Amino acid sequence: MKSPSAGDLEDYLLNKVDLRRQQISQIVEEVQRVIHHLTTEISLQDLRFQAVPYSDTYNGNIKVLAPSQFLVTVPVKGLVGYREAREQRWRYYTLRGTRLPCPLQDPEGLRQWLEAEQFMKSQWQWHEADVNIEGDIVPAKVLQVFRKLVENAIGTCHLSGKVSMLTQLSAVWVAVETSTCQVELELVPTVEIPTVWPEKARWPPCLKRWPSRQRVECIKSFGFALLACSNYHWQQSFLQAEQVLLDQLDEDGGCRRKCFQALRQMKEDVWCPGRRPVVTSHHLQAESLRITFESHCPSTSTFIWLLRSNVLVMKGPPFLVPQLLPGSRPCHLSPGLLLPPPTRPQPPSCHSHSNPYWVCHTNPRPWPTSPHCGHLNSLQWPVEQTADVRGLA
Repeated sequence: MKSPSAGDLEDYLLNKVDLRRQQISQIVEEVQRVIHHLTTEISLQDLRFQAVPYSDTYNGNIKVLAPSQFLVTVPVKGLVGYREAREQRWRYYTLRGTRLPCPLQDPEGLRQWLEAEQFMKSQWQWHEADVNIEGDIVPAKVLQVFRKLVENAIGTCHLSGKVSMLTQLSAVWVAVETSTCQVELELVPTVEIPTVWPEKARWPPCLKRWPSRQRVECIKSFGFALLACSNYHWQQSFLQAEQVLLDQLDEDGGCRRKCFQALRQMKEDVWCPGRRPVVTSHHLQAESLRITFESHCPSTSTFIWLLRSNVLVMKGPPFLVPQLLPGSRPCHLSPGLLLPPPTRPQPPSCHSHSNPYWVCHTNPRPWPTSPHCGHLNSLQWPVEQTADVRGLA
């Protein structure tokens, strides 16, 4: 029997990638119709929440983590003119309204408090006790309000046979029945902050100038977002900036996007199958951006080797616990969510004099112990830090 050639294997894998794209497009089409219907009803019940828009093309509010696992960011409104908090103060409150003898822990990594006074204009509803404690807009309180709105909207929209709440999780999760499979969605209230780049999020290092300084400033102008995904602290998110970077991976004529898609297919079929994989497509995307940032532009073989090796390390039990803590948000601009490569033999196509990525990582670094540790422009991994945790997204 004749062995398949490299071209035959490539055609087979790319055909699977195309089939996946068609299937995901169909699922996203059905899901966003349901989400648009639900969130439109929610926005009528509570003016603080916006409807997730319906889009015929790419929908930036829906992130595909796996074929049956999506992240949906639900924008809020009534908060305009964000500015960084200049004064620090201690917080002694709890979610139940009692007082603590010692202050709450300050946010670490890319987490922060959010005060209503940080906005030049804010609707009076954001000062109400159902979401506000001592001037802070508290994410756990926002999630509590939002959960009730989702439950009511499912009944009002007559979607009980198609959408169900997943009550065993602390975040707001729903299961949506589509024509092909059941999809689990995490609905996250999100404060979108355009044109502002947070002080904590310093730009990652570039051993070669990619992207250019002008491109960096353009990407920063998209701003960031704050996700309600823990008790007291809001999580900084850069989904839009990362998507722009991902779209520009091959501006030099390379094929990194194709490599990323092929390895994503192998991850879903072989390395991390199942409904809730421990390594999602977003983790893989973040790792792809890190490799490209630190060694732009690696050869195709080197890129594949590094990405495949790091995915296999991420799913391995010895390194899974410190890397993928519950509540982790894979984010290239938050390097604590990315794995430094362990000590391993040098790949055949990777030479120390020509590959900056390998030169930079010849000495093993400490493993990160928190999903949000470190600054964006630091190649070193800091000492242990703690973070709020919840169910793995």
